[in-house]
Amino acid sequence: MKNKPDIFIIGGGLAGLTNAILLSKSGFEVSLVERKKYPFHKVCGEYVSNEVLALLSEIGVLPGDLNASHIRKLIVSSPSGKYLEASLTMGGFGISRYTLDEALYQIASKHGVKFITGEKITSISFEENKFNICSADHKYNADIVIGAYGKRSNLDQKLDRKFFYNRSPYMAVKYHIRSDFAKDTIRLDNFEGGYCGLNKIEDDLYCLCYLSENRHLKKHGSIAEMEKQVLMKNQFLKDVFEHADFVWTRPETINEIAFDSKPLIENHILMCGDTAGMITPLCGNGMAMAFHAAKILSDIIISGCDKGFDNRSRTQLEQAYQQQWQKQFGLRLRTGRYIQRFFGSEILSEAVVGGLKYFPALTRYLVKQTHGSTI
Repeated sequence: MKNKPDIFIIGGGLAGLTNAILLSKSGFEVSLVERKKYPFHKVCGEYVSNEVLALLSEIGVLPGDLNASHIRKLIVSSPSGKYLEASLTMGGFGISRYTLDEALYQIASKHGVKFITGEKITSISFEENKFNICSADHKYNADIVIGAYGKRSNLDQKLDRKFFYNRSPYMAVKYHIRSDFAKDTIRLDNFEGGYCGLNKIEDDLYCLCYLSENRHLKKHGSIAEMEKQVLMKNQFLKDVFEHADFVWTRPETINEIAFDSKPLIENHILMCGDTAGMITPLCGNGMAMAFHAAKILSDIIISGCDKGFDNRSRTQLEQAYQQQWQKQFGLRLRTGRYIQRFFGSEILSEAVVGGLKYFPALTRYLVKQTHGSTI
């Protein structure tokens, strides 16, 4: 029986970096591979609920030190301009992935995590209780592999994950802008076939990120024309696109975003973050879920390996992870998928926004169901 297993993490986003920090602090040998080099931008709504503040403090990240914004209010609008407002009881903060991931990367490096950046993993196999991991130029071995490589990857195809073969109608686009929009509010604006989130992040920047059915891009031929013909039918979005200062010349984009259920474990690889399952962007809390999932997984690995590691402990670890993950996120993900059904359709979003305006208690309940407890 091996004393402590070697850990190999594929993907250096929030889930991967958090696992790396927590496991390395507990004495594990941790390697992490990321296909990009830090720092870098990612398509993301860049809002985090305050449920993760205690964990971030434990890790050594204080959002205030990174000039993160304080988010206390929510506004949701329909395409015609109807809107409802709600207070976020727990509250949250806005921070760019460029800044937050870099801060986590620096902390992980100080704790001895071995980083392999600018390299893409092409295959993983599991034989004789050991993983063999390959990139185009290198081979690695590990006892435990954590998959934290994001929403969609060629690795999903190599692992024959079923969701990979289901075509998704959604694409996502993100900008950083300067605006005079409220600093303490996250706003979700609906348009035909999608919705757009806007909230302040660090310094004088705002994150504008939207999800749209990709049929609009095919019809209009370019992102700019799609925004003009589809998103700007919502008057608030029209004002933003016409008057805000867009910092980037080109947006960050991602295609084929899937919200289908995903297996948590594939060929003994422990999936975490978006690789394990995504909450719908309208619920605006995927970043908090990534932190929460990493805390669950790292705690299970630490406690499950305190007396050594062998094939039996692997089985127990996998069972414990599945149980805890489902307990924490099962209802949250189902609620998010249910809520999303009412948006993107002009008729439904008009009815829901107009109706919920008169039922604030129900609005608060739905917001609560998409947020977790403090960790």
